[in-house]
This record gives sequence, structure tokens and C-alpha cells, in this order.
Amino acid sequence: MRKPVVISAKEAVNMIQDNTTLGIIAMTQVSASTAILKEIEKSFMENGHPRALTYLHTCGQASAGQPGGMQYIAHEGLLKRVIGGHWGQSSNMMNLIKENKIEAFNLPQGQMANMFHSMALREPGKLSKVGLGTYIDPRIEGGKMNQCAKDSGYDTVAIVTVDGEEYIQYKPVPIDTLLIRGTYADENGNISTEREAMVLEILPAVMATKRWGGKVICQVERIVKNGSIGPKDVIVPGVLVDAVVVCEHPYEDHRQTYSWYYDPTYTGEVLAPEGDLEILPTDMRKIISRRAVAELVPDMIINIGTGIPNENFGPIIAEENLSDIVTITVESGVYGGVPAGTIDFGISQNAQALIPHDRQFELYNGTGIDFTFMGAGEMDKDGNINATKMGSKAPGAGGFIDITATAKNIIFCSSFTGGGLKTSFSDEGIKIEQEGKFKKLVQKVQQISYNGKLAYERGQNMVYITERAVFKLTENGIMLVEIAKGVDLQKDILDQMEFVPLIAEKLKITDTNFYKEGACDLRSIIERNI
Repeated sequence: MRKPVVISAKEAVNMIQDNTTLGIIAMTQVSASTAILKEIEKSFMENGHPRALTYLHTCGQASAGQPGGMQYIAHEGLLKRVIGGHWGQSSNMMNLIKENKIEAFNLPQGQMANMFHSMALREPGKLSKVGLGTYIDPRIEGGKMNQCAKDSGYDTVAIVTVDGEEYIQYKPVPIDTLLIRGTYADENGNISTEREAMVLEILPAVMATKRWGGKVICQVERIVKNGSIGPKDVIVPGVLVDAVVVCEHPYEDHRQTYSWYYDPTYTGEVLAPEGDLEILPTDMRKIISRRAVAELVPDMIINIGTGIPNENFGPIIAEENLSDIVTITVESGVYGGVPAGTIDFGISQNAQALIPHDRQFELYNGTGIDFTFMGAGEMDKDGNINATKMGSKAPGAGGFIDITATAKNIIFCSSFTGGGLKTSFSDEGIKIEQEGKFKKLVQKVQQISYNGKLAYERGQNMVYITERAVFKLTENGIMLVEIAKGVDLQKDILDQMEFVPLIAEKLKITDTNFYKEGACDLRSIIERNI
């Protein structure tokens, strides 16, 4: 019977050849093969190898600029090209992209996760309408995030026509070496992931790698006797694994996520008492989130993105006791529970279900989620949203483009201005103590992450919520429909925008109940929305 070899992390690095494609499966630092990544960096620094790699990844693999994940391999010379979903939490990778030291191609996270299936099946790429009309569209930017990528002559997408309809073709990317992580490997190399906080797209990525004749290397916590892992608990059969690396320092290099080594409440093995769940302070971000939650109707399945939604929605739903009428999902495959903060994005305490990352996007891209709540960087008069490129910083889309392309209701959550905005709230309304340095409601967004015109044609309900105003997308553009008590329409809203919006004949005044400490009875508001 074919079995993988058991090798050290240093020996694993020797399997990675120069000028090849390295695929890595992880999200934030969940399931990161840290021991191997450290050795890749060490080998490059000491010997100059491996070098000129193409780094393929679906998810952001870093934690708010902290050490770990893709930070270890983000070096000029080590990487030639990155094809990935998101880099916003990797300062090292962002700098390489900004300084044009590597070619940077950004693709929607869900399309990439499902692209492994297409590659495994020898299909000529993945066809999808997701990305049309955004910067992913090759007629706009083709997902090329810097000049280096634009000058490379390399393309990851194309437009094809099938039965008279246009689709984006996400082109196959042959994988030479794939790094995955499991909890245990048995003596035959069968891999389990019971202590991992996500299921991820490990198996389809392995299948895609094998289709191209590539090598699969798996980091595990320990090797166990044959028969220790139940057949249904095997995530990757050992015959598909080429090498196993047993982590020598698991408390450092095999952590469940960046913030802690292991917590069984994030794998569903046990439940945390409700009293242990976090209650957030009533600040501007929580108030924006409360107002956004008030858009819901009962029995909705929702998605929450990074930033304001991810940091606030889970705790608010727990505090307001809404879990029986709202089901939170996260793109990683989470259903229910209380999602962890952005630095550990993608996992949830007391989750009801954890399904594979790639399977989750079949719901998002196919059926379409009832509501998605997303952060936003800019919005223009046509309802176009930029959430992917701010100045010279290009964090990428993550699941943003996939999810917003098909969701029935899209609620964007953002402060009205950026860069030093300070506010206070009371029964008298909002007080702008210090205005932000730059405008977020602009004449034209720097990059189209969400196309307002196409959204209206799709019949989506799009709402843009800030601490002082609420806007809706209409056939004729963006309309101001609600303002907060205490703000001046001209000085605090219109003068802080680069365009004049449509204004509703009767402007609604935001309920000051959202500003109170403690629960604000969001349940009664949601139930009235039926």
C-alpha cells in the first residue's frame, strides 16, 4: 500500500522547487502550516531557495499584521507572483504589492475555492457571472492589483460566451506543491482535522494538485496508530498524501488560530456558557451594526463580512437574544454561534454547523444568501462600492464579490468619513466631535468591487448605513432616506460628500434607542419588519 513519507519541516522545503506554484490552504491563521512556512522563510534567507514561486491561495492567511501565515513567505525574490483572494491582514504582502516587487492577481475567494473542483475534473477553467462589471472583469482590470501584474502579460481570467450569455472564465492554475494541515495522521497517512476550527477546501485542493501531478505535504500534530481515525473522519486518504510533517512545537506552530492554541468551543466539541459571551461597548461601530441588524426580517440566513459586521454582529445577536430568528453564516462554512474578531476571522464559538469552505460558496453563489452585511471603503453616486483598494493599498476581495453578486439584500456598514472621525451619542442624537480627514462618498470609486447598475438590474436591495445617514440604491442612483437626530443635513452630510444624492421626500430620523447602553430590543423592530 502506498504511504506518505514522514519528514521534517526542513526536508519538506526541499520538495519545493524554484519557479513552481505553491498552493497553501488556510484562512487567517486557522490551519496554517506554520512549521513548514517558517522553514521556507529560513531556507530562502540562508540559501536563496526556494525562489520565484507563484503563491496560490483562496483566503487571506494572516492576522492583522501579526507574525505568521503568509507573512513568512512574503519576501521579494522568494515570490514572483501571488494569485489569491485577500491580503489585507498581511503587512508584508501588502508592501510587496504596493512596491511592485511581485505580480499580484486578486480573484474572488469563492471562485477560487470552487476552481479546485474544475481543475481536478480537467475542465478548461471555471465559468461564472461572478465578477462581471467589477475590477475582476478582464475588460476593466482583470484582477490585476499592481502595475507589475499589468505588465506581466499573464492573465488569470477571460470572457467567454455560452448560449449567448457572457461569463468570466477563471483559468486553471497548475499546482506543483500543496501545503495542508490536519490534526492527526495515522500510520498509513490518512488525515483527520477534528481539532481544526474550519473544514476548508482541503480535499478538492488535494484532488486538483494530484490532477497536475503535484506533491501534497501535510503538517499534523501527531501520528496515531492505524484504526484510530474512523473512515468517515478521514478528510484526505493517505494514498493522496506524499509527505507528513509532525510539528515539533505545536504550542507555537500548530495553533488553532492566532489568538490561542486550542479551544474546543470553536470546533463544536463543547459549548461555552452564555455568560462567557462578550458584551461590546456602545460605540460608533456597534451603533452602525445595530442599525444594520434592524433591516432584518425574522427567519433570515445572513452572511457577515470582515470589519464592522464581523466584529459586532455576533455579540449583538447574542446580547439581543436573536439567535432563534437569525442564522449567522460565515464564508468559511460556519452556521450560527458567535464569530471571533477580525484577527481570527472565519471561526465561531458555539456554532451549529461547520461545512467545507468551498461548499459554503455553492450556497452564496447559487441560491444567494438572504442578507449579507459588508464593510465598505467608498461609494459613488451610481451605487458602486469600493472595498478592495484604498489608495496604494490593495487588500483584495476575499468573499466580497462572490457574496454581494447574488445576495438578495446587501447592507454596507461604514463610517461616513474616514481618518480620525470622532463621535458621541445620546438621547439628543449624534454629535460630530471631529470630522474624518477624507470622504468616503465620492464622485467615482477608485475600484469597482460592487457594481450598482448591475445590482439594480439584478433586483437586489442595497442599503448603505453610516452613523449619521442611511442611503438606498434606486434606479436613478443613490438616495438619502434617513438621517440621525442632531446632524445638520447640509454641513454634516451634503458638504461631506463629493456628489449630491437623491433625497427622499420624507427623511426618516434614526431611532435614538440604538444609542443606549445594554440591549435595545432589536427583536421587536425585526418582528415589525415582516
